[in-house]
Amino acid sequence: MARVKLTPPEELTGKEREAYEDLKAKGKITNMKLFMLQDYGTFEAFMGWYPSWESLVNTVGLRAATIYAHSVSTTNGCLLCSLFFISDLKDLGIDPNNIEFDEKEELLAKLGAQIVKDATNVSDEIIEGLKKYYTDKEIIIIVGFGAQMMATNNFNSVLHVDVDERLLPIKDYFKPATWRENIK
Repeated sequence: MARVKLTPPEELTGKEREAYEDLKAKGKITNMKLFMLQDYGTFEAFMGWYPSWESLVNTVGLRAATIYAHSVSTTNGCLLCSLFFISDLKDLGIDPNNIEFDEKEELLAKLGAQIVKDATNVSDEIIEGLKKYYTDKEIIIIVGFGAQMMATNNFNSVLHVDVDERLLPIKDYFKPATWRENIK
């Protein structure tokens, strides 16, 4: 159950109401967006995720981008985001519990996990591995998306944003991250 009250959409006004109507017309309403719409500035800042995602997909491809986003979200322990990417992996024909990576995907998955665990200690090995495949600009796109994904994870996790109804049937696929258990 969410930690803050959700304002019913019919009570939204101004830019928040306009954004809601636009999302509704496009069929793009999610629980996360409904919570963010309580403040247009928050909503607008987080909607930067979409152009970042598009840049990532254009850079690494849909499969690799989904694997990377899944790595960030599951390592960060975000139930909601993890379930979205578990759903996306399944839609791509990938078993989220048994992903077979190519070398690029493995680097992206390792980067995703490491930026969550300790961004200041991402290894030179991971960065040098990425440089075999990507330009400096492309690495900026990859890291920028990872940071945006972490922000989204944190928003959803702190507020306990409710899982969207369409994701409830796959809730058991989420395996909570355990790496934090030994941190003091």
